[in-house]
Parts: sequence; C-alpha cells; structure tokens
Amino acid sequence: MKKQFKISEELKELNKVMDTFSLGGVSAAIFFDVRKSKNNGYYPVKIRVTYKREQHYYSCMDMSPQEWEILTSGRQIRKESLIKTKKLIYSSFKTITDIIEQLAPGKHFTWGELNLRLSRGIETSINDAFRNRIKALQDEGKIGSANWYTCALNSIENYAKKTLTYAEITPAWLEKYEKKLLEEGKEYTTISINMRALRAIINQGKAKGIITESQYPFVIKKNGKYSIPEGSGRKLALNKEQLIKVFNYPLHPDDEKYRDLWIFSFYCNGANLSDVLRFKYENIKGNYIEWIRGKTEHGKDKGKIRAVITEEMRAIIDTHGNPDTRPGNYIFNYLTPKLSPLQQSLIIKNTIHNVNRKMTVIGKALGIGNITTYWARHSWASISRHEGVSLFGISKGMGHHSLATTQIYLDSLSDDELIENAAKLPRRSI
Repeated sequence: MKKQFKISEELKELNKVMDTFSLGGVSAAIFFDVRKSKNNGYYPVKIRVTYKREQHYYSCMDMSPQEWEILTSGRQIRKESLIKTKKLIYSSFKTITDIIEQLAPGKHFTWGELNLRLSRGIETSINDAFRNRIKALQDEGKIGSANWYTCALNSIENYAKKTLTYAEITPAWLEKYEKKLLEEGKEYTTISINMRALRAIINQGKAKGIITESQYPFVIKKNGKYSIPEGSGRKLALNKEQLIKVFNYPLHPDDEKYRDLWIFSFYCNGANLSDVLRFKYENIKGNYIEWIRGKTEHGKDKGKIRAVITEEMRAIIDTHGNPDTRPGNYIFNYLTPKLSPLQQSLIIKNTIHNVNRKMTVIGKALGIGNITTYWARHSWASISRHEGVSLFGISKGMGHHSLATTQIYLDSLSDDELIENAAKLPRRSI
C-alpha cells in the first residue's frame, strides 16, 4: 500500500497543465489525467473545459508518464515522434479553443453547442473552409471557380498572416482588409471579387451553425454591417474607328491566330474566350451558334445564348478551324477529347494569356492601352448600344440574367458620347 501511495504521489507531480486558454468565462487546459491508467500503463492526455464551475473532459491521446514529463519539462524535444505528438495535442487544443472563440464573446456558449460542433467535425478556420471548397470544386471539374477561391484565399492569407476563425471576420476586419487592398492599388472590381468569395464561405459557415445571425458580418437589407463594394466601371470598350485599326494592325503571320480569336469573340456577342475555345461543331445551328456560358452551366440559370455567325466569324473558322467538322469535334484546335478539367483549364488559361499578350502589343502601338479579351466583350456591348440595340437585346446576347449586370458594361461613356450628348442639349443664345 505504501508503495502504491508513493507511485500515486509521483504521478500527481506529473499532473501539471501544458497550456491554458480563457475567454468570456470559458477556460480550457491541456493536462495529463493520472486518475486511472490504461491496460498498457499509459494515461490519457485530455482537454479540460471549464464554464461556470462545470468541467467537461475531451480525450486527446494516451502516453506514458516518461513522455509527458519530457513534453512538459521545458527542455528541447529532439525525438521526432514526440515532436509530432506535441503538434497533435496542440491541434486538438486549438480545435476546441477556436470553437470557444466563436461562441464565448457573444455569450452563445453552451455545452451542447460545443459538443455538437465537435461531433460534426466542422472546419474551425476560414482557411480550412476555403481549402475544402477549392478541393470540392476541383473534384467537380469547376476549375475556374476553384481558381477564383484560390486567388481570394491567397489575398486573405497575405493580409492576415495567420489562420482566421469565423468569429474574427467582423465588419471592422472587412473594412481594414478593403483599406489595405486599396492601399496596394487594387481596384474595387478585384476587392468585390475577393469579398464575394469570402462571403460565400461565411454563408456556408452560418448555414452549418458555426456563427450566429448576430455574428454575420455582411449587409442584409442595409443592417449597418459591411457592404461589398461594386466593381468600378473601367473604360474597356473600343469605338468603331479603334476597332478597324486593331483589325488592320500588321502582325507576324504566326500571331494572326491570336488576334483572330479576339475578333471572333467580339463578333460572337463578346463571348468569353474560355467559351469560344470550348465551342464544338455541334454548337453550330445553321446560321447561328448556340452555347451555355461556362459561368452558368453548373447553376440554376442555364439559358442558351445565340449569336449570328457573321462573315468575319466564318472566315476565321475557315482559316483556323478544325478541318474535321464532325459534331463532337472542337471548332478550334486547342482542346482535344479526353482531357481532364484541369488540363482543359491550363490550356485555356495559356491561350488567353497569349491572346492578351498579342493584343496588348497592338493596343500600346496604337496608343489605346492594354487591350485584353475583356475588351472584346465590352466593345460589343458598347457598340451595340450606340447602334440602338435595346438593353434587353444586349443582355440576352451576353448571357446575362439581370439587366443590372449588363448595365455595368455600359456605365462608362466614351469621350465621343459625352460630346455628342452635350451637343444635343438646347443652346442658349449668347
């Protein structure tokens, strides 16, 4: 009996806390529970959570008294297995403390809520939620959307320099993040894109119960919270005279195909080049070409877009198109059957890069600016409006499901239009 008492006293010496955490009346600690050993002589390492004098214990792993003593001795740990063990302990500790951070400040903490979230295995960080979303999109072949979330995550991590919990994304945090991006020279269009990705992640967390309604940081019917800025209307449209100069600018024969893709995009209702490169001969219906925008093919709105095949488009198909015109073949020889979604995305991205590079050369030479594939879309919308095409007709041609979206393309008036509109005003005799 005496020996057993002595051993118990020795073990009590080991029953010291490795780390502690406290917030909003809730505390947590990592400790070595020596009250009862396992059959193998090991004891459990537990996370002890205390709230209003009530304690709950969450087992982490088992280890020997000797291993625990090394971990809590303060000496440098050299054994690789023990380094890994310590990281796993702290990972479990952080999972629990992250949930406490989300619940305690707003006094939403309950034992039931803590246990529910732990049982669900919900991501406790924004970073993990982003990565899980990116992985799911990649698995579904939605590479463009995955790239969007990846860019947003990279921007957020570059700003925060740490792992973020859901509770940390407050209106004040969002305002500071926006301010930092503006200081870096980012335009509101880019800021809006990043914020919308972040909002989508926050919405998922809210649906899962990770945050409450009161913790939700974004505006809901002007509730005084953070409002995502609208993209700024940059001048990306060319007028008729500029288009003719772009069409006729002398290029090396090897570069003609890239400009022709841009021209095809322009005449095809300003179709996104990523869609143009996916066109197959089966998309051609008589004198029209029909397709569903890549941006909407996975969503609820899957309305087809129809464009008249103009003489310019037919000439480009004759010059650069696939001579094998069977329905299942791509019109332009960039993609091939059996490519994975990721392989398709890389080829499309590289082709668009080449088009942008050649068009930028033309734009700079003509003193217009850095022309990109986006300019073809804006130019088609702007010239169509100038020629009297209705807003509804432009919207349908671009595949928009909201006239407000189309209006963004038309908000920026050219200098010629401003002068023309001013000339229409009644004159005052001087």
